[in-house]
Amino acid sequence: MISIAVCDDELLECLNISAKIQECMEEMGIPCSIERFQSGKALLESLGRFDLIFLDILMEGMDGMETARRCRELAYEKILVFLSSSRKYVFQAYDVEAFHYLVKPVDQEKLKNILKRATEKEREFSRDYIVISRERQKRKLFLDTVRYFEIRGRQIDVHEEKGIFTYYEQIGILEKQLEGKGFFRCHKSYLLNLKYVEGYNRQEAILDNGERIIIAKRRYEEFCQAILAYMRENGGIL
Repeated sequence: MISIAVCDDELLECLNISAKIQECMEEMGIPCSIERFQSGKALLESLGRFDLIFLDILMEGMDGMETARRCRELAYEKILVFLSSSRKYVFQAYDVEAFHYLVKPVDQEKLKNILKRATEKEREFSRDYIVISRERQKRKLFLDTVRYFEIRGRQIDVHEEKGIFTYYEQIGILEKQLEGKGFFRCHKSYLLNLKYVEGYNRQEAILDNGERIIIAKRRYEEFCQAILAYMRENGGIL
């Protein structure tokens, strides 16, 4: 469920945009919850609960731009959409990396398109990833695409659905990055994504694509516990 905040110091405007958002989300079949605020201060006090924030710029007291700057300091990843009766603040919106800028009165089809794109972006944010260094650049590696990591000294081969690529990292750092993310070190050379395990025996794990990954004898019992816990948590076993 997407959690949405609407912040506008004009009560009728706040109610109106909330109703439009609700209608668009229902049409798209996307479950959501919407909370309304009439000041930036009140919004910031509850910031952690929301994925997507619609923020009026011209408000009494703390205006929308200042609220957005504080929002970025507290929770950088929030998706911000500005609302205004004027286009004059568009370039200021770039300073706080707003997702979009809507001019009032809000067009329903434009709002629906923005909500669709924002929802897709939020789903991307919610995917587990680690940041790796490759070819002198930092990049996100989304973990749901990785079947397993193969360790060869400081060289890490990443086996994804679309192929294999290599980067350099210490195994201790990689293991720490993967804690609690559904991976298990079944052998000194392999960190396995339990999501892709379709079967196993005492010697190996069998993946969905037919690959077989060695399970070290001393790690078999712990592997059994890990795969059963993963299945329980993800609906694979009662």
